[in-house]
Amino acid sequence: ARGMQQSLPPYEVLPTEVNMEDLSRSTTVLMEEPPRPPRDHLVWSLFTTLYGNFCCLGLLAFVFSVKSRDRKVLGDYSGALSYGSTAKCLNITALVFNILIVVIVVTVIALVASGVINSAHPPHYGPT
Repeated sequence: ARGMQQSLPPYEVLPTEVNMEDLSRSTTVLMEEPPRPPRDHLVWSLFTTLYGNFCCLGLLAFVFSVKSRDRKVLGDYSGALSYGSTAKCLNITALVFNILIVVIVVTVIALVASGVINSAHPPHYGPT
């Protein structure tokens, strides 16, 4: 059992000219902030899934967000960061596609309403 104990460093006696009252009695404690957990974008992915699920990008973003949250709970911040950034990219891609689709649909409806696109009366080919 004695061999298992770690030996203490040797004790050094202070010289007689050193007075304990003259030595400083301060202690410095350094506190580190824990790293901020990465974002998982779960709410954004949920709304993308429900309201703009172009080519299932919203559903895929939601899956990556859930994986990111799982990694974050387990303490794997690098894995959570990777899954979270993938979910963010998928959400941005789905958002851009949804904006383009809305702009195209509004443009086509405006052109049909103004009469530029004459879809109500197709051209008549043949004898009259």
